[in-house]
Amino acid sequence: MVKLRLKRCGRRQRATYRIIAIDVRSRREGRDLQKVGFYDPIKNQTYLNVPAILDLLEKGAQPTETVHDISKKADVFRELRVNQTK
Repeated sequence: MVKLRLKRCGRRQRATYRIIAIDVRSRREGRDLQKVGFYDPIKNQTYLNVPAILDLLEKGAQPTETVHDISKKADVFRELRVNQTK
């Protein structure tokens, strides 16, 4: 099963995270299938590749709680519902 989760980057005390698609059995720092976003909690910046995220969600990928909250703020799930009704 594929999950959308955070991968830690950056230095000590200045963590940034990549939002990646990864196999459930892999560890946090393991090899990712696809990079779909970026999150910086210190500067409160977020970049999401929305078409790639929507494609993965339609194929059955499950986001973690944190990625779900980040995506919810960016209205990704609203776009998913719009695509499903077409």
